[in-house]
Amino acid sequence: MKTPHRLWLGTALIGLTLLALPFALAYAGTAWVRIANFAILYILLALGLNIVVGFAGLLDLGYIAFYAVGAYTYALLASPHFNLHLPFWVILPAGAALAALFGLLLGAPTLKLRGDYLAIVTLGFGEIVRIFLNNLSRPVNLTNGPQGVAGIDPFRIDGFDFAQYQTLLGLQFSGPIKYYYLLLAVVIAVIVINLRLQNSRIGRAWEAIREDEIAASAMGINTRNVKLLAFAMGASFGGLAGGMFSAMQA
Repeated sequence: MKTPHRLWLGTALIGLTLLALPFALAYAGTAWVRIANFAILYILLALGLNIVVGFAGLLDLGYIAFYAVGAYTYALLASPHFNLHLPFWVILPAGAALAALFGLLLGAPTLKLRGDYLAIVTLGFGEIVRIFLNNLSRPVNLTNGPQGVAGIDPFRIDGFDFAQYQTLLGLQFSGPIKYYYLLLAVVIAVIVINLRLQNSRIGRAWEAIREDEIAASAMGINTRNVKLLAFAMGASFGGLAGGMFSAMQA
């Protein structure tokens, strides 16, 4: 059998396994499907971190802050807290964009830092975001402090509620199973985006900066803009993951 045929066969087997996995896990209990969902969610988070650390070589230890920004954006705009209840296709891009803005705010003052110094600053950034979110309940209650935000809306598409049981083709789709397939589709899309980025002009510029920033600058690469783009794009995926995490709590 030729290698391309083996590759396609292996891909098909992996795909079928991933499609059948939530139903197999559901026999052992819904909790196992939720565990699989969190595993996929963390893969999505890691793909965003890979842009900053893997592609560009920028040691970001505060990356989880972007996850929090996306999660709180969804929670506040899709809950009784502000009584907005916006649709998820509005909130998720908004959360990703806000996380990207925070990525730029982190990247701009750290452009000259490298190695341990960059790691310390990014770690501090993550702690600052955590402390702010835990204390923005007074004098104006923005985040409800350590009590968190309750009553978050699940994803809904024209009456299709991701938090409710539904029967399709004789199969019972629980909320966690539906979120599993949604997360799987999003992760596959982000993997494709990452692969395209890696082989693009921007990806090669990130690699050049990672290997030798001085040489990259000497070759004409605008290291400032390219590094800021890495921070922003990586943060946007973190914000997307945070928004999806928040919706799963409904």
